[in-house]
Parts: sequence; C-alpha cells; structure tokens
Amino acid sequence: MSYDAGDGFSVDILSAEAIKSHLPADFSGDIVVKEITESTNSDAARLAKDATHGTVIISDAQTAGRGRLGKSFYAPKGGIYMSVILKLGLTFSDAVLVTTAASVAVCKAIEAVSNVRPKIKWVNDILLDGKKICGISCEAVSFGEMIDSVILGIGVNFSAQEFPDDLQDTAGVLFEKPTVSRNRLIAEILKNILSETKDLSSKKFIEDYRRRSAVLGKPIRYLENNVWYEAEAVGINDNGGLIILENGKEKTLVSGEITLRIK
Repeated sequence: MSYDAGDGFSVDILSAEAIKSHLPADFSGDIVVKEITESTNSDAARLAKDATHGTVIISDAQTAGRGRLGKSFYAPKGGIYMSVILKLGLTFSDAVLVTTAASVAVCKAIEAVSNVRPKIKWVNDILLDGKKICGISCEAVSFGEMIDSVILGIGVNFSAQEFPDDLQDTAGVLFEKPTVSRNRLIAEILKNILSETKDLSSKKFIEDYRRRSAVLGKPIRYLENNVWYEAEAVGINDNGGLIILENGKEKTLVSGEITLRIK
C-alpha cells in the first residue's frame, strides 16, 4: 500500500512536514513524529509543562498504549496514534467537555476527507457500521488548582489489519483501501480539535454530538458498581451526559463513572 495522496508522501509514511502543509499558517504547536513509542500520551505528559498549545505527538505504532479508564489499547504499525497537548485554562469541571468536543472533531475530520459518516458511541468511541474505529482519552495535567494542560489521546484503526481474537467482533477499520493519507487525516483531526475546543463554554458542539449519536433511542446496558443495568438512551444533556430511561425514571450518566455497551 503506497500511493501519493496529494501531499507528496506515501500513505504509509508519517511526516511532520506533510502534516504541517495541511494546517493553517498560524498553527504554532510542535509536531513530533515517532516510528514507535510506548505511549504517545506518556510522551505528551513529559512535554506538557513547557509545550505550546496544539503540540502533537504522533507514532506509527505503540507498545503500551492505553485508552480510557486505563484500558490497554491495541496499536500496531500503520494506524494513527496521536496525543494533542491543549492549554485551555480549564477548571476540572470544564475538562469533561473536551472529550465530547474531540469526538465531534474526529467525526468532522473523517467526513471532510472521505465519504465515510461515522457515529459516536457515548462517551468517546467512534463507530463505523457498528464497530469501533477510534478511541479517545482525556487526561488532565495539573500543577495547582487549575489545569495546566489537557492531553487528548486519539487512536484510529486507519486501514485493514488483523485484530486479536477478543477484538474481532467489536473492532473495525476506517478504510479497507485508503483514499487519503494518514498525514492529511491527522492534520484535519488536529485542525478540528483546535477549532472545537476554542470556546468550550459555548457548547456549540453538543448539537453536532447529538446528531452523530449511535445510541440515542436505543436499548443499552451500563455498568455501575460492577453490576450491569438495562435502560434506554433518550438524550444528551448540555454537559455531554447521557440521559437514560430506566424503569420509567430518567437518570443521567456522566463521563468517568460507567462504561456503556450497545445491546
């Protein structure tokens, strides 16, 4: 798999120069590209204190990648594994909106460069044909009461690959045969993240999130205190919480407290 996708680079070669060529002229972050690393999130955490807003660490593969809630993340060569350092001046209560905004940003980026129309499984998984093609994690770095940096980790199953047995039924890929370079998609994701998180307090991205929901109106199961419960997903509130109907009563699930499975 090797073709020129309009940026002068083969689809399977990551390049800081090629990524930057697709970004606005006023982009001021650093772009760090690695062939392999343990975790781009760990790399970003080490750089966060002195990094500029929008700095991104990208790797062709990860050996110890982790997703949300500390889960391991399968990250073989050829995917997109990136961690963006955001300096947004947030309080801890505001930080939960970053993941919601990032989910919208990734979907918009994919839509901008392809005819693919992904969906969002609350809270931060991107689905295509019911299978997960992208996971997003969010970590806060604090040196006091305010959050100094937010590290947004994004992993995309970019093209056809073999998954371990335990992921065969749930994991999918964005492209069987890519029609765009990873460099181009990375740039589009980064550009959209910076745009969608620029004014989090406006919550303008919430309606876009609702429109792309894969769970609204559907029966779901959610895990709470190690017990599975059944309910129906009926709405997304303005803080990104999932409103469910359980035994005739409404309840709101919030980020970090549950994992969600579509029935």
